[in-house]
Amino acid sequence: MLNRKQKMNLLKLLSLFSVVRGYNIWVIVLAQYLASIYIFSSHLPLRKVIFDGNLFAIVAASALAIASGYIINNFYDAEKDLINRPKKTMLDRLVSQRFKLTTYFILNFLSVIIASYVSFRAVVFFSAYIFGIWLYSHKLKKVTFLGNIISATLAITPFFAVFIYYKNFDLVIFVHAVFLFLIILIREMVKDLENMKGDLVYGYQTIPIKYGEGVSKWFISALTVLTLIPSYLLISKFEVGYMDIFFYSCMGLLVCFVVMLWKATSKRQYVLIHNLLKFIIVSGVFSILLIDMNLVWNRIF
Repeated sequence: MLNRKQKMNLLKLLSLFSVVRGYNIWVIVLAQYLASIYIFSSHLPLRKVIFDGNLFAIVAASALAIASGYIINNFYDAEKDLINRPKKTMLDRLVSQRFKLTTYFILNFLSVIIASYVSFRAVVFFSAYIFGIWLYSHKLKKVTFLGNIISATLAITPFFAVFIYYKNFDLVIFVHAVFLFLIILIREMVKDLENMKGDLVYGYQTIPIKYGEGVSKWFISALTVLTLIPSYLLISKFEVGYMDIFFYSCMGLLVCFVVMLWKATSKRQYVLIHNLLKFIIVSGVFSILLIDMNLVWNRIF
């Protein structure tokens, strides 16, 4: 049986995990490795990719920078989240703001130090990435639509770090990137609908606050239609193996998403369609395996 102090320490550890959204970071780490194996360096032996020290350093630096980003975002949004996510915020507040900031600086320092193992350019890249996250959290997040675009860009930036490392400039990679960017951008705009109450109180100039829910829904619907274009191209113009199953399914889910979007009127409904987008993103990560299900076994030796 745990005593009271041990239970409190366990809750604080859980709180910190909640603040840095550890589950998201693990998904991103997995996505970076799967993308490296199946997309960025499909011509290299499997062992050379998995045991590449530089790739590990890039992924580790990304994970630490992202974790610190979640911390600083949580720091600036603490009051707003108390309105939008009261239960999660109460858990997050088990860890003091001072401790969060200390952890933020430590994680950033470690991220840059690990990046230095790769090259000076990696240090510059991750330093700029960390600064970009801070600038977004501190200022740009409140700017209409620009905040959404920057948030989506920052979300896919860790994949560009791997992309630049392998110097693979195949067109299929850019089409994948456009698809992912649009899905994340749509998700960010749905979050604005979900968080209208807190955004209104604290002066966030999001599209639904500034122009209304209707305009926001039209904007999201237009972006959803645009997302169908890279989906179609990846199915018809590029060799993606059995991953075309994911893109066909995604196109169907996006149609359902638009229908649900226009019917949604409450926060609970917006949370539901937000979770649908999360499902699409996470499914997309695991569906990378479908590009060539025999690839791993063929490249072990």
